[in-house]
Amino acid sequence: MIFQLLFNRRPKKHESEGTDIYKRLMIFSDGGARGNPGPSAIAFLILSENGQTLMTKSRYIGLRTNNQAEYEALIAALESAAALNAEEVTCHLDSELVTKQLTGEYAVKNRELREMWNKVQELKKHFKKVSFINVSRTNNQIQKVDKLVNETLDAASNKT
Repeated sequence: MIFQLLFNRRPKKHESEGTDIYKRLMIFSDGGARGNPGPSAIAFLILSENGQTLMTKSRYIGLRTNNQAEYEALIAALESAAALNAEEVTCHLDSELVTKQLTGEYAVKNRELREMWNKVQELKKHFKKVSFINVSRTNNQIQKVDKLVNETLDAASNKT
């Protein structure tokens, strides 16, 4: 598991509670499967509102579909953002399907994806505001997490 947590600068002070939190975070998440379903991995980056990398994480998740991996990456990122006590998160995903399901443009018909969609809805309650944005695979941050997904899958395949 690749895990990195950087504390180069002090976070903004939340005046009402007197604790250090990051008010607004940007999440870039990706999940990938080699086969559909197939061996899968997830990765995400969490950035502060000024672009500072706060967390980078990836892990192998076993056999999943690509869409399941996309949801699992987002869920892991939202759980981590909640642990950082963020108030607002903007989630950037390269999966048009997942983004449109989360924004209500598409219905979630698949039972497994519905369960994951429900988990995201529960996690949203930890924040004052959550946004989902579909971004191109050419986005620099998405390319970083895509690279982590592939490195994690390569490492998992080399263990067998």
